[in-house]
Amino acid sequence: MKESVKSFGFLLNGRFSTAGEQKDIHSPFNGDIVGHVTYAAKSDLESAIVSAQKAFEITRALPSYKRAEVLHSIARQISDRKEEFARMIALEAGKPIRTARAEVDRGIFTFTVAAEEAGRMGGEVLPLDQQSISEGRWAISRRFPVGPVAAITPFNFPLNLVAHKVAPAIAAGCTMVLKPAPQTPMTALMLGEVVQHAGWPDGALNVLPLSNDDATPLVEDDRFKLLTFTGSAPVGWAMKARAGKKKVVLELGGNAGVIIHSDADLEYAAERCVTGGFSYAGQSCISVQRILVEASIFESFQQALMEKTRKLKLGNPLDETTDVGPLIRESDAMRAEAWVKEAVAQGAKLLTGGRRNGTLYEPTILTQTKPEMRVNCQEAFAPVVTLEQYSDFREAIRSVNRSSYGLQAGLFTRDASLIFEAYNELEVGGVVAGDVPTFRMDNMPYGGVKESGLGREGLRWAIEDMTEQKLLVMNLR
Repeated sequence: MKESVKSFGFLLNGRFSTAGEQKDIHSPFNGDIVGHVTYAAKSDLESAIVSAQKAFEITRALPSYKRAEVLHSIARQISDRKEEFARMIALEAGKPIRTARAEVDRGIFTFTVAAEEAGRMGGEVLPLDQQSISEGRWAISRRFPVGPVAAITPFNFPLNLVAHKVAPAIAAGCTMVLKPAPQTPMTALMLGEVVQHAGWPDGALNVLPLSNDDATPLVEDDRFKLLTFTGSAPVGWAMKARAGKKKVVLELGGNAGVIIHSDADLEYAAERCVTGGFSYAGQSCISVQRILVEASIFESFQQALMEKTRKLKLGNPLDETTDVGPLIRESDAMRAEAWVKEAVAQGAKLLTGGRRNGTLYEPTILTQTKPEMRVNCQEAFAPVVTLEQYSDFREAIRSVNRSSYGLQAGLFTRDASLIFEAYNELEVGGVVAGDVPTFRMDNMPYGGVKESGLGREGLRWAIEDMTEQKLLVMNLR
């Protein structure tokens, strides 16, 4: 059944406007037009900044129970429209429908946890009588919202990664101007509609599809007190250099490694590596990219990995049986194809996959690669994994660390001493023992080191970034 084409205006100061240039949104699977979106102009962004400043005078004073009520209402509305959101994600992002439904569930969870965290923004009491001169004095500290937030989100999780900006902002009492990814703006605009219906004040959330040139004030304007960006490392670090005095949170890329030790459950590890490497065509910053296997089990693991990979179905994201859909652009599929061919030309062995049909690229496994090959040292962001063996556990740790990125790493072993060695030595923001680095719960601190970012997402940690600590000293003498 052909989906109806939807049209969306941009959300500015509580109203949806169609006064601007209309652009078509295309399916990454077959190129069909799946919607039309009105782009905002630079003057609209100026109006959005002003409205966010005015709305902040309201949101900063809202008690926590009212912020929690708004967040619970958003979660309920998304739940009521779950299939509508999932189909929109499948259409504009090309995410297989079953995976899209899972993203919607995560979005509901994200707003629910944010509602709970809204009531936990406490502080502490500090005794100040450690010296005679401060006898009779004590202090309290608590957190206050920073002000208007500029948010820029990527295409790969068009609901849940938007939720990870919007939900903590509401919980903290901040206002926001959001620029969604140009490939997937419709899901964000649907969420904007939900937020308005939940009773969040007009102007407290503005959702503006913008050209990169028109979006410059999101980065450079000092009326924003925080810039939060999820996307590629080069773009993120360039933004930080231009952001001035505002706080900056960056959730960037990775080429995640996973270590499979000889005492692991090989079938389970292979199953999880297939899921972690090829879900959503590898378009996740914590997608499994580099698999390191202890030499004594390498052949057995390789066989299990290949068998499970070859069972994956590639195709239409709206087909309930599809496991792997398209990449977001044909240029991305062409890049993955070129990197794999380059690696093979330099001596790598292609175990399975390696063929492209438009935006579809087969789940691909390479072995006998070298660290300097682009399939290893850069972020593939495609259904491509490399598989290599190691003889010494410390060698495996060094191999994972031989990267400019450091987001998350996975480890399969039953040996607690090796788990803690990896935890101490791996240069990443998170180590996942017993699973792939692709695992993420939305209430845990999430972020990386090195080129992978700055700061942490996850509701409580994002709220901390969206607030400032303020101290009150009391002299009762």
